[in-house]
Amino acid sequence: MPRLIPRLVSRHAGQRRIRTWSAVATLATALAMTGLASAPASAADVNNAKNPGFESGLSNWTCSASSGTTVSSPVHSGAAALRATPAGQDYAQCGQTVAVQANSTYTLSAWVQGAYTYLGVTGTGTTDVSTWTPNTSWTQLSTTFTTGPSTTSVTVWTHGWYGQPAYYADDFSVYGPDGGGGSDPGPTVPATPTGLAVSGTTSSSASLSWSAVSGATGYNVYQNGSKVSAVTGASATVTGLAASTSYSFQVTATNSAGESAKSSAVTATTTASGGNGGGSLPKHAVTGYWQNFNNGATVQKISDVPSSYDIIAVAFADATGTPGAVSFTLDSAGLGGYTVDQFKADIKAKQAAGKKVIISIGGQNGTISVSDPASATNFADSVYSLMQTYGFDGVDIDLENGINATYMTQALRSLSAKAGSSLILTMAPQTIDMQSTSNAYFQTALNVKDILTVVNMQYYNSGSMLGCDGKVYSQGSVDFLTALACIQLQGGLSPSQVGLGLPASTSAAGSGYVSPTVVNNALDCLTKAANCGSFKPSTTYPGLRGAMTWSTNWDAAAGNAWSSSVGAHVHALP
Repeated sequence: MPRLIPRLVSRHAGQRRIRTWSAVATLATALAMTGLASAPASAADVNNAKNPGFESGLSNWTCSASSGTTVSSPVHSGAAALRATPAGQDYAQCGQTVAVQANSTYTLSAWVQGAYTYLGVTGTGTTDVSTWTPNTSWTQLSTTFTTGPSTTSVTVWTHGWYGQPAYYADDFSVYGPDGGGGSDPGPTVPATPTGLAVSGTTSSSASLSWSAVSGATGYNVYQNGSKVSAVTGASATVTGLAASTSYSFQVTATNSAGESAKSSAVTATTTASGGNGGGSLPKHAVTGYWQNFNNGATVQKISDVPSSYDIIAVAFADATGTPGAVSFTLDSAGLGGYTVDQFKADIKAKQAAGKKVIISIGGQNGTISVSDPASATNFADSVYSLMQTYGFDGVDIDLENGINATYMTQALRSLSAKAGSSLILTMAPQTIDMQSTSNAYFQTALNVKDILTVVNMQYYNSGSMLGCDGKVYSQGSVDFLTALACIQLQGGLSPSQVGLGLPASTSAAGSGYVSPTVVNNALDCLTKAANCGSFKPSTTYPGLRGAMTWSTNWDAAAGNAWSSSVGAHVHALP
């Protein structure tokens, strides 16, 4: 926090690292042209890709600059997967030529994992398509294409991006009419899911998880025998349930060949009273990050934070030697002798004044990985321990090294079950993390929507990004704030769960600072269609939660100009 594309800037203990990523506007425009396949393949279709699971090494595949190899782990299924590593000006493109029929529609898909991984096809004779994802867990990319009247072959490809780590790909498919070169059989009906379990409940929801099924492209969730949800991953949260009520759940696995039998049933009983996503917070709230370190900004005690801040996020908790677990140590020396006892007392005083103080997980050095059930449990247990030790009201998720939606959801559900309905849960994703509901950060937010307080996306250290209208907007303007907030509002978050995150001064971030007036104009545009730029939302969102800044310390260094203006404006919203 902050870190965004194209100038990717991270912050922790005042240290910054910068990586350059170019052509974001071009890629954003390309992203707007992609789409996920919705129609299943017909019974006569085949997988026209050769060696789609890399079980025969790189046979039939060609990788640029010798960037690709096969590995035995991680794999999506089978015994092998592709690993390709970008280097210098090469982004590790691997592809193969696939025989197809003219004037035919095909579904291209692959399972990928990596910081930025792309999938696409060229030479279709009509419109070439592509799609991409930033996701550190296995994610299925899928798109469709139609061949031209004389097209007999196309090139399907995958690649990473400049300066990024290696990516992985597995289980390619080009399903459609047999082009004469396809011999890999179409999929068979997947096996019945096993391991179905209840991972958490609230008064209105039940969270479920199960073991992934090889060959499955999706799963259906059944509540008391009726289908209520369809998901792509091995977890789901069913909402809209009645309090203090028991429900029976089953799941099935699906792919283009059909649907498996239903799993064994599990029973989930909702609680008597559920989370309200933020306790007694005001309708419109201001969040500020408080620095547990000295990086040249004003050193503060919690008691020094102005009253205009409703949520104070203490930055940061640190990783431990236990996977998923975090710890916190007050930097007493760096903060001028601020003692733990004073710190705890100041937290209590802020809470007595109606404020919330939470612990933020992340930052540049916050390499916390929650990627399996054990680490999810460790995360929840350790965060809850910090809440009990210091009196924190909740947690902020500001992870800079990727997020696993399945297990972070499990961790947050477990934490909610421990902490109860007063838990404050906030998130601070970068703009690229919230461009699509298929992104793991966005998925996590939607998975925990019933206990989520606010998502304060970072509108800084970014570059050009897509708005909800499909147009590209550059940071530093009212349009950038409003058009990107619109994606979250249209993507499923409640207005009360959306906040605008901006730096408090030019010193607080590498780029993206805007004057408090711009922030206030964006808030007016979203809540009452006033003071908009060229982008005007199709509806107003008077329940918008508010705004966030990095940091209260940089705000103080600038004479508290940000909180004085934006804080007053937020609290005066309708």
